[in-house]
Amino acid sequence: MEIPLLRYQSLALDQIQCSISFPLAFSDSKFFKQRSLFSGYGFSVDGSKWRNPFSQIRCSSVEQQLKPRPKPIPAKIEVDEPKATPLEEEEKTQIAIPSSGICSQIEKLVLYKRYREALEMFEFLESKGGYEVGSSTYDALVSACIGLKSIRGVKRVFSYMISNGFEFDQYMKNRVLLMHVRCGMMIDARNLFEEMPERNLVSWNTIIGGLVDSGEFMEAFHLFLEMWEEFSDGESRIFATMIRASAGLGLIFAGRQFHSCCVKMGVAVDIFVSCALIDMYSKCGNIEDAHCVFDELPKKTTVGWNTIIAGYALHGYSEEALSMYYDMRDSGVQMDHFTFSMIIRICARLASLEHAKQAHAGLVRHGFGLDIVANTSLVDFYSKWGRIEDARHVFDQMPTKNVISWNALIGGYGNHGRGDEAVEMFEKMLQEGMVPNHVTFLAVLSACSRSGLSERGWEIFESMSRDYKINPRAMHYACMVELLGQEGNLDEAFALIRTAPFKPTANMWAALLTACRVHENLELGKFAAEELYGMEPEKLSNYVVLLNIYNSCGKLKEAAAVVHTLRRKGLRMLPACSWIEVKKQVHIFHSGDKRHAQTREIYQEVDDLMVKIRRRGYIPEEKHLLPDVNEHERVSSYHSEKLAIAYGLISTSEGTPLQIVQGHRICGDCHSAIKLIAKVTGREIVVRDASRFHHFKDGSCSCGNYW
Repeated sequence: MEIPLLRYQSLALDQIQCSISFPLAFSDSKFFKQRSLFSGYGFSVDGSKWRNPFSQIRCSSVEQQLKPRPKPIPAKIEVDEPKATPLEEEEKTQIAIPSSGICSQIEKLVLYKRYREALEMFEFLESKGGYEVGSSTYDALVSACIGLKSIRGVKRVFSYMISNGFEFDQYMKNRVLLMHVRCGMMIDARNLFEEMPERNLVSWNTIIGGLVDSGEFMEAFHLFLEMWEEFSDGESRIFATMIRASAGLGLIFAGRQFHSCCVKMGVAVDIFVSCALIDMYSKCGNIEDAHCVFDELPKKTTVGWNTIIAGYALHGYSEEALSMYYDMRDSGVQMDHFTFSMIIRICARLASLEHAKQAHAGLVRHGFGLDIVANTSLVDFYSKWGRIEDARHVFDQMPTKNVISWNALIGGYGNHGRGDEAVEMFEKMLQEGMVPNHVTFLAVLSACSRSGLSERGWEIFESMSRDYKINPRAMHYACMVELLGQEGNLDEAFALIRTAPFKPTANMWAALLTACRVHENLELGKFAAEELYGMEPEKLSNYVVLLNIYNSCGKLKEAAAVVHTLRRKGLRMLPACSWIEVKKQVHIFHSGDKRHAQTREIYQEVDDLMVKIRRRGYIPEEKHLLPDVNEHERVSSYHSEKLAIAYGLISTSEGTPLQIVQGHRICGDCHSAIKLIAKVTGREIVVRDASRFHHFKDGSCSCGNYW
């Protein structure tokens, strides 16, 4: 049981450490200089000890259960007694009413983690008044408040303790402090800590851990130094906490100092310390030292494996992280839902559908098929990598869903150009009583803008502040600029940017620039590009969009000036890159690439496709430049997307959908060609570029030719 364990820990520390002595008289200490939180509630502050009129009355359900059943008491001979006077009756009513049955029930409910019911039963004591509650019951109520993270419950329980004159021992003071910390009430927790006349290591660990959890790392350092001056000692948990604080501040020097201290004190092999060190070195950019700490673990636990895998993933070493995952699996260590959630996110970064499917199967096989975090990661993964139907299936199977789950699915529908389904899911979310946040509105507004749902988009945009008291942010305005731009209302889009209640952001100007490119508005596009140059002077895509505008309008002199600017700034157009996964193997192609083992067959397939689609009216476009294609690579027949598609066609059976990933925005020529390739081959081809998903089927694309 949790409660006896904590009491034992507190007593053990009290036996090891010497009691704290104060230089000032007890009545002159800091505890009594300030107005105590306990004063005015039955505690005396004018003497040297705390007074509790009911200190002898205790309620312990455990003791009651161990006692034998009391024997019936023989009936006494009735004797006429004088009736009590009204004054004596009043004195009797002031005596506390025993509440052993209710206390016992509260403790049992907490034992079975039925915290809400326990607090509801406590309300009965609170409302009736006059009941005396013992230490063990208060201990259980503290656990209930922590379990529910109920600020209201903390205030009620603590107020009842004070008003009923409960006498706090060191253990209960630490428990009350922990209750405030775990429920995020750090201001009240700091006040309680400062007013404690005596503090042991448990007290210091609790408040310092709370400061680190709430992100107040420097304050945690200050308190740790104060504690060290007083005790010059500490257990492994406090060092693990301070190593986390070092990671939060990015101070690898401080982390190394704590590492050395842990080695000298013999606690470096403690699993909490080791995992904190792995995390600290990873976050401070030293993955090599993190791996060294991991290698020195005497026993590699689930937490240890998860920490090192997360460290590799944090620095973009996705392949290494995936390899570590398979090593973890082969070692026989039990995986948890955090393991699978991380691997699914890593697969999303690698665009590895097959590995994600294996992780999904492992998730179900290990009994985490209903875990909300892991399943939300799956919904997000399938949505991002073209398997929106699989995402919906996982979502429908989830027994409980949070707002993040809904956001992932709504955003997935929007990315795939299925705005109607996104709006439908948004409305269903509202019907089920889920409260949307700003991410929800970003997902549904983006879906409306990408699908041209103008009227519905404006209704949702206006409802943000009107119905949900959420002020639209810059990204929400960018969605509305895109919505107006898609309809060709460039003047209205420009006016919306100028009248926004904040300074326009790069996303807003980029949305306008894209609209100007699609509708070939040279003047407004040039203005938007100049605004972007000032905000993001080194971002290549901004120059490329303007370059495409000039080329589409025949402004070759201006286009040459943009190319000259790119060269002067050292911004190089990298070779185009696309990749496709076939039979768990990723195949990467660059424009004009001839390094693949099946280059001859691939180029032959491309040539055959060009002949077929020319018969359907395809005319190569030479006026658009890719953001990543050099001038000598402007022969559009062998762009990376076409090579990847050709390999997919010759490597898979007929009717198999193809999924291609393009590192940058797909060019206009490839977009036109792939629509016809999908038609002549009868395949569904999904291309994910830097802008969005493009679902090509039967000669059309889900983006509506706006990307």
